[in-house]
Amino acid sequence: MEWIINYLPIIWVALGVALLLYLNIVVKLNSVLALLIVAILVGILNGLTLDAVVLSIKTGFGGTLGSLAIIIGMGAVLGKLMVDSGAAQRVASTLLNKFGVKNVEWAILIVGAIFGISVFYEVAFIILAPLVISIAVEAKIPYLRLGITMVASATMAHSIFPPQPGPTALVQAYGADMGMVYILGLVVVIPSVIAAGIILPRMLRNLDRPVPPLLKKSKEFTEDEMPGFAISIIVPLLPAIIITTATVMDLFIEKGTTFYQIINFLGSAEISMLLAVLVAIYVFGTRRGRTMPEIMTSFSGAIEGIAMIVFIVGAGGAFKQIILDTGIGDFIAGMMENTSVSPLIMAWVITAMLRIATGTGVVSAITAAGIVGPLIHTFDVNPVLMVLATAAGSNTITHVNDASFWLFKEYFNLSIKDTFKTWGLLLFTNSIVGLGVVLLLSLFI
Repeated sequence: MEWIINYLPIIWVALGVALLLYLNIVVKLNSVLALLIVAILVGILNGLTLDAVVLSIKTGFGGTLGSLAIIIGMGAVLGKLMVDSGAAQRVASTLLNKFGVKNVEWAILIVGAIFGISVFYEVAFIILAPLVISIAVEAKIPYLRLGITMVASATMAHSIFPPQPGPTALVQAYGADMGMVYILGLVVVIPSVIAAGIILPRMLRNLDRPVPPLLKKSKEFTEDEMPGFAISIIVPLLPAIIITTATVMDLFIEKGTTFYQIINFLGSAEISMLLAVLVAIYVFGTRRGRTMPEIMTSFSGAIEGIAMIVFIVGAGGAFKQIILDTGIGDFIAGMMENTSVSPLIMAWVITAMLRIATGTGVVSAITAAGIVGPLIHTFDVNPVLMVLATAAGSNTITHVNDASFWLFKEYFNLSIKDTFKTWGLLLFTNSIVGLGVVLLLSLFI
């Protein structure tokens, strides 16, 4: 009986997740309502006061949408403008012509990795999703097959490589050499994304789904109607180009100066997305002969199409905040502190458990680093391998408390069951293969 009392925090969260699945799958309750109801119940059962529960809900909902709403909205508009102007069709047809239907997955893998390194994951997903669907339609293959490839590549690159916040913080926490993180990171990423992004989709069944309404092409464009390939690929890449340029320039600019502030203003995810949309309005709109009312129809359609996604992502953020505020992460971390397992495996296990429990990759990675960091010298383990093992753990399977789970589910119009079979399985494959490669490297380094 005592052990039940000791593990009550985890038990309440597990029951909360089970209730959420029941409300969503059996009762057919809208995900926003289900998430909010379960978040409130889990908070109360874990001992938060009613005032604290309300504060957590507001903080989680507002904090998540504060960082993602503009990105999701502007990303959806950018994707819609590409679809409605023929730019998405141009990119799709060109990549298919260059790589062929059999090899188009490799093109998606490369593009996904570039975006995964360059921009926030949500930006990469929102920009690439319509592109992937256009390529799949052109190639006459299930869009989910290519969607899995894109997400596998983008998430792994996002988790492993600086300047993304998680790996950057891990490099600092472990005192690792950033150059070696890039070099050995490539060794870890390549087999991981091939396993999750190329092999896994070919093994999965029932991936043939109707194209989500938001991303259906309004028409089939002729050669003359479509913009050129270069401009069609550069415009969606603008956020990545701007953010990466700002990151590099930061290394050479004195902090606190006006120029530094301007560069970081332009290099923020929100402003870079807004700039990309303004450029797209001209390049894919007025320059192609579309009137402003026609362009704004595309704009409104995109925002209307993702309104529910925005609310679901916000509600997922509220649930995540409740879990964080009840101290579940600290509880799990404390359980693992006194084990004698290899630091590499321990780093992966702790990070994975925290990611599953809290839904937050960066928080789980940094928490794990704080626990296993002191063991580096005791066990004489390479700090770079510790970074990679922890990063692989932060990219493991997630569920209903992760905003990215809901983004994938709603954007691709999937059931929760099918989201677990695709999103969940691809992340798990990424993470396990990544850990395996790190352990293999540890035999030689």
